[in-house]
Amino acid sequence: MFEESREKKWWKGKVPPDLWMKCPECENIIYKPEVLKNFKVCPKCNYHFRLSWKEWIEILIDKDSFEEKFKIKPFDILGFKDTVPYESRLKSAQESTGTEEAIVTGKGKINNRDCFVGIFEFSFMGGSMGVVVGEKIASLFENAINENLPVLLVISSGGARMQEGMFSLMQMAKTVAAVSRFKKNCKKPYISVLSDPTTGGVAASFAFLADIVIAEPKSLIGFAGPRVIEQTIGQTLPPGFQKAEFLLEKGMVDLIVERKELKNKISKLFHLLIK
Repeated sequence: MFEESREKKWWKGKVPPDLWMKCPECENIIYKPEVLKNFKVCPKCNYHFRLSWKEWIEILIDKDSFEEKFKIKPFDILGFKDTVPYESRLKSAQESTGTEEAIVTGKGKINNRDCFVGIFEFSFMGGSMGVVVGEKIASLFENAINENLPVLLVISSGGARMQEGMFSLMQMAKTVAAVSRFKKNCKKPYISVLSDPTTGGVAASFAFLADIVIAEPKSLIGFAGPRVIEQTIGQTLPPGFQKAEFLLEKGMVDLIVERKELKNKISKLFHLLIK
């Protein structure tokens, strides 16, 4: 399914590099080409490895149909510095992920149907939401209203970005307002796909406001993590607490969909929900 990150060479008498990998869930040693062919899902235990934004586009969006929009560069609004200056963290994240922010936004086709798409990149500072992420999401919904098109968001985030302080928390209200305007004025569906993890201010704002909330199997979804909650309330949580399956049972998500079935499922939902 996915191309290898670099060319593999078969040297006589040597095992080629990166041929095997260990699954963090079942701890089996698995054949990497088989995992890549299986949409980066463990063939032994069905563990879903995290995908980059480029891989999500390859899986969900029709070939050569994605056009990136709303390119905005983040900046150090507070002059924040901890062990590393915020500007240095941004530069490092941009170089390693190939994108300017923790979300890539644009327009594309899913089985020939036009839609606006936003895809989080968890490797960019934990997929955290700052001022630029909030602005890009708001722009996505505003343009979806103007063009009367549905919206798909693929989310993987640790929540609000601490390096932007209160400005990052303000994006919760901003994105909620954008979704509200979209629902009032567009009448087209908004579908969110929650992958591992979807937490913090992102989970507490636009992620759960979708018309249909889809989760990937075994994804961690919630506001605070289980360890934080246990330490706060001093109680042991139920098995699987805040996993996708637990949330489906409690009615917090609508569907759990395997990655290989996700594109067709979204396409069918758009067909059913668009008059």
